[in-house]
Amino acid sequence: MKFHQLLKKRPSIIVYAGVFILALLISSHLGLNLYNLHGGWENATILWSEMFPPDFSVITERATWTQTDCNWDADWACSPAVHGLSETIEIAFLATLIGMLISLPLSMMAAHNLSPLLLSTLTRNILAGLRVLPSLVWALLFVIMFGPGPLAGVLAMTLYTVGYLGKLQYEALEGVSRYPLEAARAMGLPRWQVARFFALPEASNAILSQILFMFEYNIRHGSVIGLVGAGGIGWYLNNYLGVYSRYDRAFALILVIYVAVVVIDQISLVIRHRFMDSETHSPRARWRELIPFYTKK
Repeated sequence: MKFHQLLKKRPSIIVYAGVFILALLISSHLGLNLYNLHGGWENATILWSEMFPPDFSVITERATWTQTDCNWDADWACSPAVHGLSETIEIAFLATLIGMLISLPLSMMAAHNLSPLLLSTLTRNILAGLRVLPSLVWALLFVIMFGPGPLAGVLAMTLYTVGYLGKLQYEALEGVSRYPLEAARAMGLPRWQVARFFALPEASNAILSQILFMFEYNIRHGSVIGLVGAGGIGWYLNNYLGVYSRYDRAFALILVIYVAVVVIDQISLVIRHRFMDSETHSPRARWRELIPFYTKK
C-alpha cells in the first residue's frame, strides 16, 4: 500500500507524527537530553541511600521544635508525624468547610441556568481569578502578611477551594434537567428558590462527591503549603529536607502522608457510595471482564 493511500485510510498517523515531532522540538528547546537524565539518576541513587531505611522515630519521639504548641503528655502525640498530620487535617477541614460555604452560593450565581448572563459571567470571572494562583502561592502571600503558621494555610487553601470547588459546583448545577426548573419558574418562584429547592437537590450527589474530593485534595496539598511555613506536616518535611538534612526522616513522613491519604480516600469512597443511587450507577466490574480473550462457558 502506498504512503498517501495509508494516510487517507489512517489520517490519525499525521496527528501522531506531528505530536511526536512537536515533543522532540520542545525537548530540544528545553535542553532535555539523556546526559541530564544520567546525571539525575546518579543523584537519585545517592539520595535514596540517605533516605533508606526510613526513620520512623518521627512517629514515636516528641518533636523538640514545633511551629505550634503541643501540650499532650504522650510523646507520640507530639511527634512530627502525628502532630504535623493532625494539624494538616485540621487546616484542610476548616479550609474545605469555609470554602464550601462560600463557593455554594457563588456557584448558584455563576450557573447560566440559574442567574442572568451578566451576573453569572461576573461570578465566573471572580472564581477564575481565585484559581489563577495555586494554593502554594496564596500561602506564600499570606505568610508574608500574617507570618508563618496555620492561619496562612487556612486562608490560602480556603481561597483556592472557593475558586476550584465553585467551578465544579456550577458545572454540576448546569447539568441538571431543565424540566423541573422550567416548571418551578412557571409557578412564579424567584430564582433563589428555584436554585435552593430544585437545582441544588438534583445536583446534591455530585456536589457531595466534589466536596469530599476537595477535602482529600486539601490534605494532600497541605504537605506542600507547609514548605513555605503555612503549617502542617509540610513544615516538618521542609526542615528535614533542608535545615536538618535528615532524608530518612523525610521519607518516613512521606510514607505517613501516603497512608493517611489512602485511608481518607477509602473513607470518602464509602461515603460517596452511601449517597449514590444504585439504579443509575453501573455495578462494579469483575476481574474476568478485564480479560479480552475471556469467554463465558
